[in-house]
Amino acid sequence: MDATELLRHDHRVVEQLFRDYRAAASDAQRRGVVEILIRELSKHAALEEVLFYPFAAKVLADGQVDSHLAGHRPIKELLLELDRCRAGDPAQDGLMERLASAVARHVRDDENELMPLLCSQADEQALRELGQEIDQGKQRAPTRPHPHAPDKPPALALAAPVAAIYDRLRDRMQGRPLT
Repeated sequence: MDATELLRHDHRVVEQLFRDYRAAASDAQRRGVVEILIRELSKHAALEEVLFYPFAAKVLADGQVDSHLAGHRPIKELLLELDRCRAGDPAQDGLMERLASAVARHVRDDENELMPLLCSQADEQALRELGQEIDQGKQRAPTRPHPHAPDKPPALALAAPVAAIYDRLRDRMQGRPLT
């Protein structure tokens, strides 16, 4: 699976999680979906920032990746707010709607603009290899949002592994699902 196919699959998983949230019957079920959504979106964003966007920036003309990367910050800020909520928090539904809107915009921009452009200009084998790197990186990626951490290399390459270790320790201590 190439990198764009893998990231599109991640987008479908996240879209399903939003549907699951809306269909949940209780505050506890909704909170469980939020926990999974935070983890999956945090990992997805980190892998795009560490691997996908730097690859795209090398292949495409200057500046074509910057707006896509900038779209991550508001998503990560919403994830951080959601991470602070507890089951039944009255703010959670509004935050989820704002997050769903921001994620839909991100998905639309990546899938309709960046990915087709990248597929037309990048080597197919390189995209497949990048897909393998992204897939393997899911086991090491941060599982919580870090909106104030660096989002571009080289600082990102130093910050992301430290954040991932901290996140996984915190997840274990708080009894959150592990991946």
